[in-house]
Amino acid sequence: MNFIEELKWRGILQDMIPGTEEQLQKEMTTAYVGFDPTADSLHVGNLAAIMLLKHFQNCGHKPVALVGGATGMVGDPSGKSAERKFLDEATLKHNQDCIKKQLEKFLDFNGGANSAEIVNNYDWFKDFSLLDFLRDVGKHITVSYMMAKDSVKNRLEGGISFTEFSYQLIQGYDFYYLNEKYNCKLQMGGSDQWGNITTGTELVRRKSDREAFALTGKLITKSDGTKFGKSEGGNIWLDAKKTSPYQFYQFWLNVSDEDALRYIKIFTTQTKAEIDALAEEHAKEPGQRALQKALAKAVTITVHSVADYNNAIAASDILFGKGTLETLQSLSEDDFLAVFADVSKSEMAKDKLAAGINIVDFLSETTTLCASKGEARRSIQGNAIAVNKSKVDESKSVNTSDLLNGKYILLQNGKKKYHVVVVS
Repeated sequence: MNFIEELKWRGILQDMIPGTEEQLQKEMTTAYVGFDPTADSLHVGNLAAIMLLKHFQNCGHKPVALVGGATGMVGDPSGKSAERKFLDEATLKHNQDCIKKQLEKFLDFNGGANSAEIVNNYDWFKDFSLLDFLRDVGKHITVSYMMAKDSVKNRLEGGISFTEFSYQLIQGYDFYYLNEKYNCKLQMGGSDQWGNITTGTELVRRKSDREAFALTGKLITKSDGTKFGKSEGGNIWLDAKKTSPYQFYQFWLNVSDEDALRYIKIFTTQTKAEIDALAEEHAKEPGQRALQKALAKAVTITVHSVADYNNAIAASDILFGKGTLETLQSLSEDDFLAVFADVSKSEMAKDKLAAGINIVDFLSETTTLCASKGEARRSIQGNAIAVNKSKVDESKSVNTSDLLNGKYILLQNGKKKYHVVVVS
């Protein structure tokens, strides 16, 4: 496959240095993308960059993921309005290890000649003295060249530290080092990285007179112009402990029709024929959300697993009235809490359940579903009350055997009114 053509039809390509496509057609080429290790998980905002590497490898080239252990201590000013906090070495090392595990879900590290590799720029910067850096790197790039970069110009009025100002030199040296040691001829990233990336190509040219190329992908936005990758709760993380697989699945399932068609091209490896068929199916019955379902399935399975995808489906079924006691019991605590995050909750002591509590008393005294015993009885007689998705009558006694994950009881009045009792 032609990598550039692949990016074009997927709507990913933003800019590239002249000669980049010719280089990729000439031979298997090594390229790298940098990842910021300031958190112990990547998020969906990083997926576009990850997919650049994945598509690159699928087209027969060699991808390198650079985890910025050194640059993470400095902080990239690109797209930032304020300087970020520094992280200590131990925290950065932990974050790097977590990121590596996530990247291994996308890239083949045992694929022969074009196997993916992970490198850490801390390895070559840790013994690099300031004087050596100024002599070997700083002298090759002028201040006027650095001042012309948008990432610098946009920060001048509010102030930019020398630390952040020097970031492009440090990233530039990464490219030079990988070019020398790994024969890495291409650096890729988001369009906001163009300035830093081209500083790298310039440094390679001036220091070694070797070939170096640059390519950027489009910054991903929503169809309404708002930032991609955020929810009301903040970042959508790839780590299941930070964003449950159910929440992750729902994020993709709930994108607009327009965004779904764009995103399935960017964030999956499905072919043009497969996507065209899905788009046609979606157009015939938009209410069935064929594009969203295919997108959510593909990304959830890649980032998490088939089992996590199936659990997300089961969780969705529960919320929308199709679930059973068995599906409830199959949910992890994180997924259960994610599904019922917006549902009213009350608390009670576990020892009160030991002898059992009649359902009428339980509803009226422990929950907000029924205001009185009379209302509770009428709801039960109307076959509206369910405990853990199972309909009950007035003889039902709620006890510890009803606990989900050892601490939750799910109550339902009608189709849409839920309440969770948290037992401790």
